Amino acid sequence: MSASPLVLPPVRLLPADDLAQLALAAPLLERALRLARWAAPHREVDAMGELLDDDLTLAAVELGLADADGDEVVEDGLAWTAQAWDVAVDTGLVSLEIPETAAEATQPGEVAGRAYPGETLDRVGKGDPHEILDLWLAAAESALAEAAAPDYESLRDVLDDGDQVLLDDADWDPEEEAEFLDTALANLYALMAMDAAEGPAEPGAVPLPVLAASLVVPDEMEQPSDAVLEEVTEVMMRLDDHFRLLAPTGLLDYQPVDEALIEEEGEEGPGDAEELDAEEISRYGMVRLTPLGVHGMRERLNDSGAEAPALGDLAERPAAELLAALGGFPDHAARAEAELWLAGREQADAARELLAAGRGDDEEAPRRRLMAQQALALVGPAAEPALREVLDDRELGGLARVWLAERGAADVPAPDAAMVFWLTIDTVAAQLGADAEESPELLRELVRDLVARHDGFFDAAWRVDHPATADVLDAMGRLHPDRGAAKEARKAAFKARSRASR
Repeated sequence: MSASPLVLPPVRLLPADDLAQLALAAPLLERALRLARWAAPHREVDAMGELLDDDLTLAAVELGLADADGDEVVEDGLAWTAQAWDVAVDTGLVSLEIPETAAEATQPGEVAGRAYPGETLDRVGKGDPHEILDLWLAAAESALAEAAAPDYESLRDVLDDGDQVLLDDADWDPEEEAEFLDTALANLYALMAMDAAEGPAEPGAVPLPVLAASLVVPDEMEQPSDAVLEEVTEVMMRLDDHFRLLAPTGLLDYQPVDEALIEEEGEEGPGDAEELDAEEISRYGMVRLTPLGVHGMRERLNDSGAEAPALGDLAERPAAELLAALGGFPDHAARAEAELWLAGREQADAARELLAAGRGDDEEAPRRRLMAQQALALVGPAAEPALREVLDDRELGGLARVWLAERGAADVPAPDAAMVFWLTIDTVAAQLGADAEESPELLRELVRDLVARHDGFFDAAWRVDHPATADVLDAMGRLHPDRGAAKEARKAAFKARSRASR
């Protein structure tokens, strides 16, 4: 896969043992393992490492894809058998022994060497879940490469004069097709990760038109043109072909496009999906990554340079790393990651570590303190001594008082005005940036409430000794709905900068 700058929400992974069991049950790998054992002590192969015709039929019998005599083979049974054999060879489940002289002197379909069970079969037999998952991922990679390869049979269509289409003349670029498929699977992963980040329920299947649109429709286009909709339909049909081939890998669950529907509509596609009900949309195809597929795609994305975290990745990491990461997580995912981090720690010690990580006057410090405050909301009364230790701390005293007050703690000293205004500036600073673009109304409401709650807010705010004071007042000038208050905010920002420069 090509390098990617994607930063994705974290996904929840099954334990490695459970994933390994799913991998062993995936049809493609299960068939490849059976053929590797069947190959003992050896089987004859041609110069390409392919089984000879008679042995291919016997292999289909072994896999239950043909009757005992090999006379009746299920539809596509020999193709599935050949695919499983190729995976066994590609992954080292089967080793080849083909002398160079025989390879040069024989034609496809003629005996050139032999195949026998490989070392990978012995390693996997020991049951190590990580070995099994590595093998499954290699099998999936082999299937992905095959899905992106040209269909040689369809390329040999005979022209009017009887000449055959040459591969070099065909409109097929394997590298381009592989990149197309990689991007489609990455988008599917992203759509499911964002869905999962919104709540605890398992993400559902993605309609094929939605996935196709994510590959075609520009983000800034509100209403796709007819030409774009036509392209979406073409991409849908390309994806349909690929996903049918990939279903046996265990990478995804796929409900194919209803062929009757395509015939009914003359391949016009779904049009405006908002006008269709769920049953109608499902006829255009539904796809989801399996739990095994989520693991596999996460591995591929991380290898490509994307940032594809999993919940629990930070459980053993320092609090500073946790808070830095949580700032980019959706709310539900941030809470789940914080719970996992807290689960293995004593509450008071965890609170002290979070508070210490929240200190600082760098640009990201307000966001860290906000994340610390949200994580601290998950700890119980045993953390109270740690919060009381920072009551006099300028950076942490405000959030400590909030925590104690929310739990009805006694003898909590009231904050002075300087601490109140410092905490106010820090809170708004933490909300600026991405939140200002994604939830401007929420931030506008926060600004309005803060100003309404404090008389003479701006006259006091510009004096606050906080690195972000001027930037916060500038933002408040942009966000406050009242023109008079907005003007006061801009004046206060100018005073804050003048004060800082002196």
